[in-house]
Amino acid sequence: MAENTPQPAATLLSNLTVAEGTTATPAATALPSAPATAVVGTPSPPPLQLFNSMTKKKEPFVPRVEGKVGMYVCGVTPYDFSHVGHARAYVAFDVLYRYLKFLGYEVEYVRNFTDIDDKIIKRANQNGETVTSLSSRFIAEFLTDVAELQCLPPTHEPRVTEHIDNITDLIKEIIKNDKAYVVDGDVYFSVDNFPEYLSLSGRILDHNRAGSRVAVDTRKRNPADFALWKAAKEGEPSWESPWGQGRPGWHIECSAMSAHYLGHVFDIHGGGKDLIFPHHENELAQSRAAYPESEVKCWMHNGFINIDDQKMSKSVNNFFTIRDIITLYHPLALRFFLMRTHYKSDANHSDKALEIASDRVYYIYQTLYDCDEVVSLHGEENTSVPVPAEEQKLVEDHDKAFLESMSDDLRTTDVLDGFMELLKAINGNLNDLKKLQQKLEQQKKKQQQQKKQQQKQQRPQKQPEDHIQALNALGAEIKHKLSILGLMPPSPLAEVLKQLKDKALKRAGLTEESLQEQIEQRIAARNNKQFDVSDQIRKELAGKGIALMDEPTGTVWRPCERE
Repeated sequence: MAENTPQPAATLLSNLTVAEGTTATPAATALPSAPATAVVGTPSPPPLQLFNSMTKKKEPFVPRVEGKVGMYVCGVTPYDFSHVGHARAYVAFDVLYRYLKFLGYEVEYVRNFTDIDDKIIKRANQNGETVTSLSSRFIAEFLTDVAELQCLPPTHEPRVTEHIDNITDLIKEIIKNDKAYVVDGDVYFSVDNFPEYLSLSGRILDHNRAGSRVAVDTRKRNPADFALWKAAKEGEPSWESPWGQGRPGWHIECSAMSAHYLGHVFDIHGGGKDLIFPHHENELAQSRAAYPESEVKCWMHNGFINIDDQKMSKSVNNFFTIRDIITLYHPLALRFFLMRTHYKSDANHSDKALEIASDRVYYIYQTLYDCDEVVSLHGEENTSVPVPAEEQKLVEDHDKAFLESMSDDLRTTDVLDGFMELLKAINGNLNDLKKLQQKLEQQKKKQQQQKKQQQKQQRPQKQPEDHIQALNALGAEIKHKLSILGLMPPSPLAEVLKQLKDKALKRAGLTEESLQEQIEQRIAARNNKQFDVSDQIRKELAGKGIALMDEPTGTVWRPCERE
């Protein structure tokens, strides 16, 4: 990326904060840090490539100002609880935000709230409350939801109603440049006077339907003209303007607020792909009509969440709220599910997909928990030996693959799959260490001479301290990369595993007590050699997402995909 390439991540990690174990910092504000066991010769990340919706191709990301990034993402209209489609967008851009910060950029991230809108006014009137009361309440609910999903707070979260002056000033410029006209207190953008119109979406104006949330106004010069300012109506909130009392149109708000916080030229503008037209198309037109130098360097758009091949949307009542999902699934399972599909592609919502995501995060956190437990018991054994070559290579290869995938337009699908090899290596070391310790105990009982002879005959093998160092390195690498992705829990792993199990019980319609009763019934059936009964109990529980495992210490359970 020539002179604008940021410093290598390895030189910047000391400036970031560890996600796990923080107490004073809310979960959503946690940032990644260097792994506890550093990898020697950590490679610099490849140049970041991002897909630009304007050019329809991946391009090297070169920020306007070296080391700094300005990013604007269109926010919610807060009149109800946010659905999983909203979560898709804000998790996608949170991943980008986190990765840019990991690369060492100073990111100014703006995400707005459209707190005045036809839908808000209608819902407030139905509820018998003020527009401000309704929008403020659902803004608070939205912030709670995205914090549960471990989305970092943006730098700025402006509300439309706080920026009316910026909006009216922008409209004045558009009118002055003969790109808009006034009709009875309404102000419309003239698409005929802006030849660049539809350059983002690539639509043809002759085939274009009016791009607005309201019906076509016959006073328009062209049906495609859209409202910049709406004259006040009886009983609606309004503000003073040069054209009389009124309120902003939908699109003008983002042009005004992005310019206010980031300037007329900034690096990244994001949102769902449904915003390409009309919202972002109209934003682009408004901004350039007022200030021709206005430019977004990279337009980015995420795919939909689909249900039965149809976009999840409140307008067709085929949606699940974030609250609906995290009642039954851990928020980090939902985040994992959303990241499991590349941000540009549509993701298909299903209970099965959420169960797979939940099962995967349980496996990750259980493996890390087991790793931590063993390392804490043998901490004194890992101070004097290097990380074994096999695990060192695994860590280095994983680090390299992670950086390559993330720098290639955020290929989170490959990144999440890439953790499996390290997790298997942790479990392999845990099993080998356990066997080795048992073997060493047996060897202590033998004659010293016999022990020496056996050791001479054996090939060199790992000692306990080698396994501990391997576990340290593997666990640190996984935790570090999970932190970058926003998938490292801020709570102790034991607590998160308990939460995941509680969610599984709720999905299964069971309590801990009722499950224990079935486990005891199965044990009694096995003791009585009623294996068909014990098998049936196990099968029924597996069908509810509960897996039973018989261990020397007794029968234990864990969540699983329903069979």
